[in-house]
Amino acid sequence: MSQQLERDVRFLKRYSIGMTAIVLVLSAAAFVRPARREKFTEIDVERINVVEPDGKYRLVISNRPRSIGPIYKGQPFAYAGGGRPGLIWFNDEGTENGGMTFTGSRGADGKYSASTHMSFDQFDQDQVLNLDYTDDQRGRLTGFTINDRADVNIFDLVKQQDSIMKIADTVARNSALRDLMAPRNGVPLSAARAFFGKDRAKSAAVVLSDPSGRPRLRLLVDSLGAARIEFLDETGKVTRTVGPNG
Repeated sequence: MSQQLERDVRFLKRYSIGMTAIVLVLSAAAFVRPARREKFTEIDVERINVVEPDGKYRLVISNRPRSIGPIYKGQPFAYAGGGRPGLIWFNDEGTENGGMTFTGSRGADGKYSASTHMSFDQFDQDQVLNLDYTDDQRGRLTGFTINDRADVNIFDLVKQQDSIMKIADTVARNSALRDLMAPRNGVPLSAARAFFGKDRAKSAAVVLSDPSGRPRLRLLVDSLGAARIEFLDETGKVTRTVGPNG
């Protein structure tokens, strides 16, 4: 009887050791197995994060409520998310560097607004190349815009702005904001330099501006089909017009 018990105990020990080894091998295999490519016929999702191996964002695709706010080197700043449905792109440092958003709705009053916006950002700054469509009761605008941006870090700029907004004295706060947004060494923080597209007046237009963003040359074909070239001074006054006949 004791010999049978000893054999049973030895069997249980061997069984226990064997099962433990199998579990360990299977567990290890689960962690080292190559990544599988999944295939879906259809998927409903509110947000997709494409990330680098270190966790930095590379692309975020989302609906409006789950849309992301501005990110600088992985750190949120400026304003919260929830207002930019579409795609937001990020550079190698995990900083937002462009995106594509789109909206469109009609209110209870019957008025509507729609937009599509695709932009590419200057490094550590904001948009320098835009493709825009905007549409509401004022008319439709569609076109490309090229902007100049000062070499000012946008994260530092927003931090300074946030500090200024905490100033209780209205006069002092407004003065500090004007100083913050003033040109740097004569270079504006932002200046639209070129536009190509169709404006709200239904004119096909090419508008070229000076380094301060003031339009100085316009090539127009208006809503009636009339073509002209306009030269403007620094105040926006047309100083010369060239028509089809010179």
